[in-house]
Amino acid sequence: MVIQMIFGLLGGLGLFLFGMHQMGDGLQKAAGSKMRRWLEALTTNQLLGVLLGTVITSIIQSSSATTVMVVGFVNAGLMNLSQAIGVIMGANIGTTITAQLIAFDLGEYAWIFVAIGALFLLFGRRKMNRYWGEILLGFGLLFIGIETMTGAMKPFRESPVFAELMLTLSDRWYYGLLVGAGVTAIVQSSSATTGILQGLARDGLIPLGLALPVLLGNNIGTTITAMLSSIGTSVNARRAAMSHLLFNVIGALIFLPLLPLFTQVVRLTSPSITRQIANAHTVFNVTNTLVLLPLSGLLAYTVTKLVPDDPREKKLSLQLDSRLLATPEAALQQAYTEVMHMGEMAMEMLTIARENVTDPNEEALGRIAILEDAIDQYEEGITHYLVELSKMSLSESQSERHRQLYNLINDIERVGDPGTNIGELLEHKAVNQIMFSEAANKELLEFLDYTMETLNLALRAWRENEAKYALAIKEREARIDEQEEELRRRHIDRLNQNLCSPLSGIVYLDIISNLERIGDHAANIGEYYLGKVHG
Repeated sequence: MVIQMIFGLLGGLGLFLFGMHQMGDGLQKAAGSKMRRWLEALTTNQLLGVLLGTVITSIIQSSSATTVMVVGFVNAGLMNLSQAIGVIMGANIGTTITAQLIAFDLGEYAWIFVAIGALFLLFGRRKMNRYWGEILLGFGLLFIGIETMTGAMKPFRESPVFAELMLTLSDRWYYGLLVGAGVTAIVQSSSATTGILQGLARDGLIPLGLALPVLLGNNIGTTITAMLSSIGTSVNARRAAMSHLLFNVIGALIFLPLLPLFTQVVRLTSPSITRQIANAHTVFNVTNTLVLLPLSGLLAYTVTKLVPDDPREKKLSLQLDSRLLATPEAALQQAYTEVMHMGEMAMEMLTIARENVTDPNEEALGRIAILEDAIDQYEEGITHYLVELSKMSLSESQSERHRQLYNLINDIERVGDPGTNIGELLEHKAVNQIMFSEAANKELLEFLDYTMETLNLALRAWRENEAKYALAIKEREARIDEQEEELRRRHIDRLNQNLCSPLSGIVYLDIISNLERIGDHAANIGEYYLGKVHG
């Protein structure tokens, strides 16, 4: 009997978690790039952050997943701490949608959803139909999982020992709080433990007076996922995870003294105990957000003190979180941001070179080698990350962006190679005290400026999602080729007239040759953007 109960509980929990994941995965694919645009639209407006956190969590059906995603975004520099706190608050509201769905008690119709979902998934010709198949299949399995778990627990209904235990625990709210926090920390899904709670309460196995402390514990226990995901991340990412923990702990501390009153209020919201628990979950998180959102500045200050700055953090370190791979849209956005960081480093290399044309400084030029190493590390790290991401289930648009990122990485890394060559040539110029004529310096600086502007336009097209910048590059690439030929001809004329030394001529001609190569790669980056737009 006991073994059957354990297997029933574990099997039902597995079905519930798989169904929730399947439904969330289907919803993500159906939402497609909309989720990315929502994330890109995030501003310092915390109300918008709360709204986005609510919507995204409603889609992926897991506040833990949203919070882990937020930790990854903060770690990657996509989001600051203030924005993260707003999204985390919204995630807590969004996760209550699952409990509200469960309260409809659609268990007897669950197999219908599974059947329809399977038909859509197996025989749907359009991708959107298959996505809806995943959603319906997951939705049905979610209810079947709850029915299986509660069915396994039904023998306890007739047990006087269990009834006495429930009565004892009802008078000791702290036991319920610890059970809720502990089980959710193990399962790593507050939706799962809340769903189990609703099922047990529906069958009369748990009274509302005990269910509510367990519910408050669920909200605390779910923060363990974000806390674990923040290990080894940046300071701000760890602060985001800590703010999730504080938010739920403070909320529990607010509600615990009011528990008898809260229980009476919840009873008035519905005659169904499963709906009462769902409503309590929603009221707790909405009220907690309303109370703490105006105090988010104080919350941010507190977590900043609890998690102080780490002087060991390096500016050029790659920030890719493998835990975001389970959410392809978020993983693609994170990879894209790191690719743009590669572009910024390539631009910095050229800026340093430009500042050291006329009077090169070896120490300043040494920074170029550091940037080149960082770009190589970024290329290797992002490529590996994209390979892992390719193993996930990607929508058509996600697969296309995935391919574009490979192309971008390749050309940005190739910008770094001639950039490094230019730095080494300028170092050689400094060590050997090679001088360019005034005309040569002027022409080289103008050529450098024009090439840098072209590369910046290519990167700007991607950063600002503006085709006009990419369209301007084709003409500029032709101009760079013409300039390279013209400058080469002029410098050879100066060499023939003994206005420059042969050694300076070699360095000068190599520099303009490398700039021409950079112009080619800038043109490729622009063309990739235009292919994205037209595609």
